[in-house]
Amino acid sequence: MDLRQRIRRQQRSEITEHHIYGRLAALSTDEKNRRVLETVSRDELRHYEVWRTITGEDVAPQRWRVAWYVLLARVFGLSFALKLMEGGEESAQVFYREVVKQYPQVASIGEDEKRHEKAVVDLLHDERLAYAGAIVLGLNDALVELTGTLAGLTLAFANGSLIAVTGLIMGLAASMSMASSGYLSAQEEESDGTDPLKSAIYTGVAYLITVLILVAPYFLIDGVFAALGTMLALSVLIIAAYTFYVSVAKEVAFGPRFAKMALISVSVAAISFGIGWLLKTLVGVDV
Repeated sequence: MDLRQRIRRQQRSEITEHHIYGRLAALSTDEKNRRVLETVSRDELRHYEVWRTITGEDVAPQRWRVAWYVLLARVFGLSFALKLMEGGEESAQVFYREVVKQYPQVASIGEDEKRHEKAVVDLLHDERLAYAGAIVLGLNDALVELTGTLAGLTLAFANGSLIAVTGLIMGLAASMSMASSGYLSAQEEESDGTDPLKSAIYTGVAYLITVLILVAPYFLIDGVFAALGTMLALSVLIIAAYTFYVSVAKEVAFGPRFAKMALISVSVAAISFGIGWLLKTLVGVDV
């Protein structure tokens, strides 16, 4: 790709991000967040105008990209969407260093991008990120407890409907227990600025959603071992999804966290499966 094509691509990126930040500002209910996003949106439009003086043409924004980041912000929060957008900033800085040799007027754009993109994320207050610890607590406990419980029940009972109902009852009770524990724990840590009731709700809801996902295969699939395999696959996907979320939102490494949590869940499931086999053999229960 020649330099002019790369410049045109960057120009499109600037106008696209202008629309993304503008849409996010319109969605924001936090006044400080809205002001920050509106400022960045104007900066991106100014950058676009600089590129337009070089290319001599207008370019349209990538509408699908605007819609994608707005969706991410709605579901996972502003901080997650914005930090994910930052993923290409390092390569963008290399591009600016190359272009500035021929077009000195773009030097200020590179400096703006380095300065304000990080500042935006640092300034944003995102409730979902503030309560990420409570969400992860609910997910972690549900994954470890339910994968183990369902794996053990699979061999002990060998009856899909019975396994599903038993797992669901245990999961619902455990979600309420986790929410209560989360509330009491958050009360002891009020100095971190989180609301104990909200923390409990995030923990309980995260636990409950995980329970419903893990139990679903036993309702939908006839063979209990096929359901077990599907449940384990879903648990790994859940681990990957929330680990990716935390790694982006809190800027930590994805690989080690994912490997550790996946290993724990699968190991617990394997041990519980063995316990189920042992109890079935010793007790002689065949349901």
